[in-house]
Amino acid sequence: MEPAIFTTMCMIQNDEGCVLVQERTGPWPGLAFPGGHVEPGESFVDCVKREVWEETGLRLVNPQLRGVKQFPTDEGARYVVLLFWADRFEGTLRASNEGNVFWIRREELSRRRLSDSFENMIPVFEADGPTEVFAVRNNGVWRWETR
Repeated sequence: MEPAIFTTMCMIQNDEGCVLVQERTGPWPGLAFPGGHVEPGESFVDCVKREVWEETGLRLVNPQLRGVKQFPTDEGARYVVLLFWADRFEGTLRASNEGNVFWIRREELSRRRLSDSFENMIPVFEADGPTEVFAVRNNGVWRWETR
């Protein structure tokens, strides 16, 4: 049996067409969307709501699952990121120890320093398909594929 690690991430869009980004300070520095690890016994939807609340001060209303990112870890586990999208939320935006959070225009993302492989996930958040970002090793080199 293959061990697995489950996490969530959420693209949050406001009425002005901006997306909420987090300037991460941890092991994957750069801009990304808020999210984090699923706790034992926690549903994926509850996880994305909790993580967004903890990292941004916003409470999501009806986040939608858009797809999955997955890759093997060096320890032989499968790392799975469930990718959510939301445009309904409540609360007051605030930073956390995970990093500063702020709204930017969607088209500005390509001009900013993004966290590793984050750019590969954006099409999954925004489209009806593809629904998966998968790491594939070919001749000793990792590349990201969308399916």
